[in-house]
Amino acid sequence: MEYFKKIIRFAKPYRTYGYLNIFFNILYALFSALSFAALIPMLNELFDQAKPRTTPPVFEGLGKAKDYFMEYMNYQVTQYSDGDKMKGLILVIGLVLVLFLFKNIFNYLAMYFITFLRNGVLKDIRNKMYKKITDLPISYYSEKRKGDVIARITSDVLEIQHSFLSVLELIVREPLTILFTIIVMFLISDKLTLFVFIFIPIAGSIISWIGKSLKKHSDDVQREQGQFLSTVEETLGGLRVIKAFNSESRFYKTFSDSTKRFFDFSNTLLNRQNLASPTGEFLGILVIGVLLWFGGKMVLIDKTLDAASFIAYMGLAYNILTPAKAISKASYGVKKGNAAAERVLEILETENPIAEIDNAIDKTTFESEITLKNISFKYADEFVLKNFDLTVKKGKTVALVGQSGSGKSTIANLVTRFYDVNEGEILIDGTNIKSFTKKSLRNLMGLVTQDSILFNETVGNNISLGKENATDEEIIEAAKIANAHEFICELPNGYDTNIGDSGNKLSGGQKQRLSIARAVLKNPPIMILDEATSALDTESERLVQDALEKMMRNRTSIVIAHRLSTIQKADNIVVLQKGEIVEQGSHTELLAANGVYKKLVAMQSLG
Repeated sequence: MEYFKKIIRFAKPYRTYGYLNIFFNILYALFSALSFAALIPMLNELFDQAKPRTTPPVFEGLGKAKDYFMEYMNYQVTQYSDGDKMKGLILVIGLVLVLFLFKNIFNYLAMYFITFLRNGVLKDIRNKMYKKITDLPISYYSEKRKGDVIARITSDVLEIQHSFLSVLELIVREPLTILFTIIVMFLISDKLTLFVFIFIPIAGSIISWIGKSLKKHSDDVQREQGQFLSTVEETLGGLRVIKAFNSESRFYKTFSDSTKRFFDFSNTLLNRQNLASPTGEFLGILVIGVLLWFGGKMVLIDKTLDAASFIAYMGLAYNILTPAKAISKASYGVKKGNAAAERVLEILETENPIAEIDNAIDKTTFESEITLKNISFKYADEFVLKNFDLTVKKGKTVALVGQSGSGKSTIANLVTRFYDVNEGEILIDGTNIKSFTKKSLRNLMGLVTQDSILFNETVGNNISLGKENATDEEIIEAAKIANAHEFICELPNGYDTNIGDSGNKLSGGQKQRLSIARAVLKNPPIMILDEATSALDTESERLVQDALEKMMRNRTSIVIAHRLSTIQKADNIVVLQKGEIVEQGSHTELLAANGVYKKLVAMQSLG
């Protein structure tokens, strides 16, 4: 119930619909009991057992409510029929039809209003999950499989709707239906009704025994679903490599093994769940059998109950079965939904380690310098950067070079606050970046990465990602600076051309120039280029390098470089080895120093 309480909080904005559902469910439950009670006068008319009455009865308390109801109906039938039996029969049939009609109208209205609550909660949970997914740091997804996260926001949330939220439909209606029905049954015969109370705890204990292991099996099903969705996501992302290495059969085996486990877990879960309905029905029919024996004895031998009342009583007894079965299925649903809710709440309740302080500063300008002050950082156990110091003055270009794994890209991740430093601090204009809002900090920066991350949208929408409501003229101007306007105009629909998933309709150089255009349009004072040309051919590199140089004019830039030919004009080149600075200076100064940088240049020249 702990998870149920947490999920039900999402229903607060829709409580009006919940109240309306409760109101109409009360009416439904009341009319459900009355509609069966109304069968008694109809059966009396049908079997010619009705006693004509010419004066209205007097109500003598709840103890004699059944007698009052019967005498009142006899009085109304006598008044209406005026001795014509068919007229009396039509009246009581009409009463039964009207009661059943109202029962079903109230049932529809109750379900109508709960629909808005259920779907509203579903929408809000998904929206909150998506917001949380985008808010959580990048480090979170290095530990989690993307497919598992997708499973949580899709199938797990849907499972919550099917299990937890379906309980909302039953939580008022079914117990009240049982309550009102039992009250009417007590009024008809208290002896017979005692049998129902003997049966309920027996049935409840059997149903509880069946449902105990449902949560464990549901956990297995949800987890395995995340597993094979992850395999699908990885397959689609790496399809070229899979095909190139003829690894289709290997990935198929991984996927089919996962779906086989899912098949086994689902069979166990559903078979256990399916046991609820037949068990409930058999237990119900068992009590009906006992009631038929005991009630038949009261009618035929003891003469303490009339036949019409007994038939109506049996209808009421059967009327309890449907809500009782629904409640037992709902209890399974809650157990099954617990597993899905646990997985959804795990994401929603994850604390973001990259948190903003209270009253964080909204930083809008960059005045003087970026300072990395004695910082150390590790992704796991080993430090990637150790006691690292660096100052980047406004308007200057600082290049970071070194072998793979030396910590170059880590600096970009820390300055943009995708990760937080373990030791030391990063300052902008003398203030720790943890004091700024994340949005304002990242608004100061443009990022161009080695892998051009583009989206399945139009060229124009991809360029305008960093600036909402950008005009067509601004988008075109940014594309011209990035040397992208010419090839965009040759596309089938120009700036309105959809570039496909991850921009796969474009070449590597074209994708990179779009990434640069996106950064140009954002027009930030600080630019971070993370090996922006390393994956390009010579011709594309020339165009991209030209675009980068145009973009970096009069701008503060941190350039992470693989190809040293691209950073020779940098104001300061910092050479890294195993997370520490081993050399720094201009291109000319470092060559004259005859150290690590010169060796790197010589190796690339030979290459």
